Amino acid sequence: MSDFALTARPLVIAHRGASAEAPENTLAAFRLALEQGCDAIELDIHVSADGELVVCHDETLERTTDGTGRIAEMTAAELKRFDAGAWFGAKYRGERLPLLQEVLELVPPRIGINVEIKSFDHPGVERLLVDLLERTGRTGSVFLSSFDHDCMVRCKRLSPSLRVGLLYEEEEWFDYEAFERENGIALYSMHMYHGCLNGGFAAAAARRGLQVYPWTVDDPLLMRRMLEWGASGIITNRPGVLRKLLEENGGTHAHD
Repeated sequence: MSDFALTARPLVIAHRGASAEAPENTLAAFRLALEQGCDAIELDIHVSADGELVVCHDETLERTTDGTGRIAEMTAAELKRFDAGAWFGAKYRGERLPLLQEVLELVPPRIGINVEIKSFDHPGVERLLVDLLERTGRTGSVFLSSFDHDCMVRCKRLSPSLRVGLLYEEEEWFDYEAFERENGIALYSMHMYHGCLNGGFAAAAARRGLQVYPWTVDDPLLMRRMLEWGASGIITNRPGVLRKLLEENGGTHAHD
């Protein structure tokens, strides 16, 4: 089975899975995103007290589980005791916080996984992630992102073949060329809040071979605007909606 490849655009990237219809960052949300025809899945990781990579957006448990406390202060086994689905709906009762390892087992290599590093202040997170991807043979199907751009530089230096991208939400025109020069690395993607995107930036990035992935876009009219401006892919809570829109307009799967 081949690795995730950019053989067509634009990509349908499921934000925390199909998180408008299933509890975010759970295996249930990732399964639903696969069923809805996503090309890639975006997820967030933190490091547990025993060094496991745990999939969760927040550093604390309160919002998306029935537990309380910080992920960094609990072991993976302790974290697995909490229900991560009941808050969303009774049908999802019993869902647990997944480990990244479990997501890699669920998602086939032809589907991309965008791993956003949340616990970028953890001194070992880059090594833990790189080791896991290399051990499971998934460096070719995963691309990384973070609001901590130095974290992406560290990952790239640990594993030069990894694809890394920068998250940001305030600048309309991020000087990625200066960033690459200053850090001696090549970027793969730019992940901007959709309000920062404009057609000129997307065109310039495309000429440099950079992927442009605005987030988080759920409205079909806004999806159309992002596509008209040249987005390489769209990060959305509603992958099924974006897939339908693309199919109505002749779009294809990136892995067809």
